Amino acid sequence: MSEQPENTPAQAAGASYAAAGVDIEAGDRAVELFAPLAKKATRPEVRGGLGGFAGLFALGNYEKPLLAASSDGVGTKLAVAQAMDKHDTIGRDLVAMCVDDLVVCGAEPLFLQDYIAIGKVVPEHVASIVSGIAAGCEEAGCALLGGETAEHPGVMEPNEYDVSATSVGVVEEANLLGPDRVRPGDVVIAMASSGLHSNGYSLARHVLLDTKKLPLDGHIDSLGRTLGEELLEPTRIYALDCLKLASECDVHTFAHITGGGLAANLARVIPEGLVAELERSSWTPGPIFRLIQEEGQVSQEEMEKTFNMGVGMVAVVAEDDAERAMAMLTARHIDAWRLGEVRPAEDGKSGAVLSGEYRTPVQG
Repeated sequence: MSEQPENTPAQAAGASYAAAGVDIEAGDRAVELFAPLAKKATRPEVRGGLGGFAGLFALGNYEKPLLAASSDGVGTKLAVAQAMDKHDTIGRDLVAMCVDDLVVCGAEPLFLQDYIAIGKVVPEHVASIVSGIAAGCEEAGCALLGGETAEHPGVMEPNEYDVSATSVGVVEEANLLGPDRVRPGDVVIAMASSGLHSNGYSLARHVLLDTKKLPLDGHIDSLGRTLGEELLEPTRIYALDCLKLASECDVHTFAHITGGGLAANLARVIPEGLVAELERSSWTPGPIFRLIQEEGQVSQEEMEKTFNMGVGMVAVVAEDDAERAMAMLTARHIDAWRLGEVRPAEDGKSGAVLSGEYRTPVQG
């Protein structure tokens, strides 16, 4: 019988997933921590529980249901959260970016599934991220139906992570909103944003952090708080407000103002032959937009195609219902105002155009 070579220490220990950098036990512990949070973000239609291979959801009774789906992330806002080591709000941004796309066509968000890719699973860290996702789902009235956390050692640094999600909603075919409902004379109603939301952070970070070297923990008088607190202000979730508005007013469509800015996103729901004429003098962009523009000497054109400029969602409503719609939004604590009107496109160019100058900020 031939003599076997002695095992080296590495051979004796044997290769393992943990040695490769993936901690399954930490992942299990993370699930234990966030499971109670996820269970709170539910709906009666959810079947089964956490831990299955797929989430189950009973669609319910509809005549001609249309399913709507939206997938998104939160972009480089993550870099701010990671720099501040604050992770409990980014999940609300994730939910907002998904569900507020669904309601544009009148779809009610039903459920959301998230995906977290992270360099190293620290259970409390992951639970903090999921706590924000669960809170956002509760605010949007949808269930957190499941998700996935993937540890990526060697690909991402231990403290790095990225998040994405897919949300699914439903709308009766007869209630579908969109460009085909928009008519001349319709009123465009703006709903105020809570700040930058989750778009334009590459430019904002380039100007404020990389170029001007402003500290995230430094107080900014014009903002009334630290720069980091302003940049991590969660994206407003309009889903339930929009659904309520559509159920009681003659809403023809919505537009979620994200990357590309106000005019470009509103143009997506304006049909051929019509134009939405918007008046800048109807509102004053918040101080964070002025700070970025002044510190970076950013042109107005660049600002308007990068940021929401203070308008997070737009409703296109029949003229007869415009005042009622604004009153409803105000009662729901949404700052809303008449932004413009829909007119025939005289030059044949459809879409949305901004005119005039922004209202001057009131000096306190």
